[in-house]
Parts: sequence; C-alpha cells; structure tokens
Amino acid sequence: MSLYFEELDYRSTPIGALSLRRRRELSLGVDVFEIKLGDEYLMSSLFTASEIALARLGLAELSGADLDVVVGGLGLGYTAQAVLEHEAVKSIVIVEALDVVIDWHEKGVLPIGPALTADPRSRFVLGDFFALAASKKGFDPDAPARRFDAILVDIDHSPDLLLNPQNAAFYQPTGLKRLAAHLLPGGVFGLWSNEVPDEAFTQRLTAVFAEARAERVTFHNPLQNREFTQTIYLARTEAAPELHEAE
Repeated sequence: MSLYFEELDYRSTPIGALSLRRRRELSLGVDVFEIKLGDEYLMSSLFTASEIALARLGLAELSGADLDVVVGGLGLGYTAQAVLEHEAVKSIVIVEALDVVIDWHEKGVLPIGPALTADPRSRFVLGDFFALAASKKGFDPDAPARRFDAILVDIDHSPDLLLNPQNAAFYQPTGLKRLAAHLLPGGVFGLWSNEVPDEAFTQRLTAVFAEARAERVTFHNPLQNREFTQTIYLARTEAAPELHEAE
C-alpha cells in the first residue's frame, strides 16, 4: 500500500459497496478523505464549502437560543460540525442510514469524528431519514413527535438525482408536507444539491412552506481550475402568531 493512498475500509451495504479512502493530493499538499459507493464518488474532504453552507445558511435564518437541529446524512461530518459551531444550538440529532458511517466517526477513522462524538449536544440516530420524515414519530426515538427548529439534509445528489429511487416521494408535495410537520413554527428546512437551482423544485417548496428560495454556493475547484456551483434550498414554516397583551 502506497504512502500516498490507503483504503481505510470497505463494506457491503444495502445500497451497494461503500469504501472509505485516504489519498495524498500532491498538487495541493493535503490529505483527502473520500467516500465511494461502488465506482461513484459520494463525497470528498476537498470540497466541503456547500456542506458547511447548508448549516450556516440554514441557521442564519433563525434567531434566539436553545436551537434543536436535525441533520439528515452524516457523511464526512462537515455539516454537523458547522451546526455545532453555532453557539445557539442546544442539540443536534444526526440521522444516518448506514451503521458503517457512524462507526467511522465513533472510532475516529475520520478526522471530524472525535469532535462530533465528544460534543454532549450531538447524538447519532441510525435510521432511514426518509422513512422517519414520513412517519408521525419523527427523528428522535426517545421523544416521538418531537419538533425541531431546523432540519438540514444532505443525502441525495439533487431532488432528481437520487441514491435510491424510493426517496423520490420525499421531494413531492406530500413528502415535503410530512417533513414540515416535524418543524416548529418558523422552523427551517435546508437541502443540499449538487446541481444549480431548479426552479420547479423551488416552486414545489413555495407551495408547501410559507417561504422558500434557492441559494447558489460557488467555489473554486483547484483540480480543474474552474468555478463550480451547487445549491442550498431554504424553506421556512409559518411563524407562530405574536401574542399581544390586552391594553
């Protein structure tokens, strides 16, 4: 095994063969961690701007303290880490369908893992995010029907390019309404996409939520020496009515 490349783990999973690799990117002088599903690249530690933006843009929509957050999809952990950097966050439930990914973090195989597992605000939940979103019990097995200030999702490549065809229902109005039921009044839904904004999906969000928009996240790809654009969709539920004291 070369010093410049190492396969850290390889597992069979319900969605295919999952591998975790570390390689040295000589042109940049950095170690890069990559997760692959079969021959397809799922994520890389070299490109994390939009995963971090998912957390920062989503939480920037909220005010106040003691925020409860769900992150759908653990991956390399960059979205969850960015959530925990927000001082107003009280708790984060990180939902991951693959036990091997949780295992990588808990055993410290991935660089961010030790910080995520050591933070008392964070908790891993092994489960299918999409099934939990469609259920009435929701994302916290210890508190059925618990609602959250923000639900931030980074699982599929885009609302149309899915890891599993069964996820398609989530991105339709009925699935989005079920997701919205797990948010508090004024709560925020954030969704990562590897594609440029899709006006049709933004309109779908607008039909379900009180407000919605798509934010472009553009970053430089040093390997190709060009700019690359991904998308963060943001949607908010109707805020609770303000209570006024009787004069």
